[in-house]
Amino acid sequence: QVQPVESGGGSVQAGGSLRLSCTTSGGDISTFSLAWFRQAPGKEREGVAAIDSISSPIYGDFVKGRFTISKDNDNNIAYLQMNGLKPEDTGLYYCAAFSNGKGSRLWHGRYKYWGQGTQVTVSS
Repeated sequence: QVQPVESGGGSVQAGGSLRLSCTTSGGDISTFSLAWFRQAPGKEREGVAAIDSISSPIYGDFVKGRFTISKDNDNNIAYLQMNGLKPEDTGLYYCAAFSNGKGSRLWHGRYKYWGQGTQVTVSS
């Protein structure tokens, strides 16, 4: 069983940067799809970015070139580099792994394993 664990969240001012990390135990990260999601209070969980071994990474429309998803297969870690953060980026960020191949790569129902989340707070 794959267990994602997120880290790297924190509080920054608007325009700042954070790099989130997702370590995955129980599986070889090079063999499965992985995605980042976020959820703000009172809002639905939304897909931020997704990556797999076949296709190019994809991003939510709101990212607009500010974030980059990547994987370090040698160390079994995935990253989400976030630049140009905005207050509306505030939320709990989750790493999800192992796609069932159904629906959009940014649909939360596509992924089997989830981490507990790391909080990102952006102040104006």
